[in-house]
Amino acid sequence: MSKVFRAWDVDEVWLFPASVQDFVPPGHIAHLIRETVREGLDLRAILSQYDEERGYPPYHPGMMTALLLYAYSQGIYSSRRIDRACHERIDFMAVTGLSYPDFRTISEFRKRHLGALSGLFVQVLGLCRKAGLVKLGHVALDGTKIKANASKHKAMSYGRMRGAEEKLAAEVAGWMKKAAAQDAAEDRQHGGERRGDELPDWVANKERRLAKIREAKAALEAEAQAVAGQGAGEDSEVAAKRGRKGQPPSGVPEDNAQRNFTDPESRIMKTKDGFIQGYNAQAVVDAEHQIIVSCDLTNQGTDSAQLLPLIDQIKANTEVLPKQVSADAGYASDANLKGLEEREIDGFVAAGRQKHGTAAPAAGKAKEGSRLAAMAQKIAGQGYDSPYRLRKQTVEPVFGQIKQARGFRQFLLRGLDKVKQEWVLVCTAHNLLKLTAFG
Repeated sequence: MSKVFRAWDVDEVWLFPASVQDFVPPGHIAHLIRETVREGLDLRAILSQYDEERGYPPYHPGMMTALLLYAYSQGIYSSRRIDRACHERIDFMAVTGLSYPDFRTISEFRKRHLGALSGLFVQVLGLCRKAGLVKLGHVALDGTKIKANASKHKAMSYGRMRGAEEKLAAEVAGWMKKAAAQDAAEDRQHGGERRGDELPDWVANKERRLAKIREAKAALEAEAQAVAGQGAGEDSEVAAKRGRKGQPPSGVPEDNAQRNFTDPESRIMKTKDGFIQGYNAQAVVDAEHQIIVSCDLTNQGTDSAQLLPLIDQIKANTEVLPKQVSADAGYASDANLKGLEEREIDGFVAAGRQKHGTAAPAAGKAKEGSRLAAMAQKIAGQGYDSPYRLRKQTVEPVFGQIKQARGFRQFLLRGLDKVKQEWVLVCTAHNLLKLTAFG
């Protein structure tokens, strides 16, 4: 007797139409994020952009917002991959209600409403607070380097620019002379039908490259002049921390100062795995449930200048300041510790690196009697009971979840302002995941 199997009829039609509620089980994150966007978020900043009655009706902005946030929560960032998921994954169909926006529509929606989408961070953070996920008893901050949408091989140093500019200018001048002579010869041979100012493609390409180099060179010179006008600032502070005397800025770029032709506002940054063309993403994380309470992004490789603005952003986002703050040695400076004192925040900022297996970070080069020396003694005196131990287990896992678990290792957009807003959108999706998991 043969074994009886359940029927497998792929051509069978349904008697009643399917409901998106039936696509995935009740309590699935797709339902939770969709309903959070529908019921919990104020989308007037996005909806107000649609005041034109004529034309074909666009996809509902609420659906598009839910789609983007759900895609980011699932580690899918490319508009083409989101488009494909809308056709292939039933959890995405449960979010869109069987709408299928193409990748151009998704990309344009993200670009058009990037500012409003990043503005949802505060709303989602408010929902997390209402759910009891944010206590602001202890917060930890850190930065992580993320690749820009540009290759580091498309960057050129100021020193190379000067040499390349002279060489290319000479080449273009020679080719212009050659082209003019060739035009004159052709006029004598074929008549003067050409205008005489047309350039061969191979000349135009070199001219465009020369123009790009001159534009990048001028931008580096302008930046150097701006730094000279402001004084040494952060550069002198960093140099002093390393035991060197900071030199006054000259107003002329260093020969090794670089600028990228693809994304000029990105920078070459050092990571533990080598150098990348990227940005420095910052986040402050609440120790209770790893909710991001403030975030920002900079194209500066150092972290020190980010501490106080990030702390003040917590006040702007939640109307209160945290009781305790922990941060690694990258944020250690007398000005930062003084700022924490003025805000009546109990700070735990390492004055030096912490070696593996030790109870507290080293004192580094903190001068005796300084705030840094007092901070080093404060952390070392408490040993393994110091709240500083919460830093690694609070903020670093969040970067691991974003970069490793959800695969966000490179920005899609270019330019500092757009990349900042993209980072805020990533942090919003992180908090939304925590809200649906614990809320």
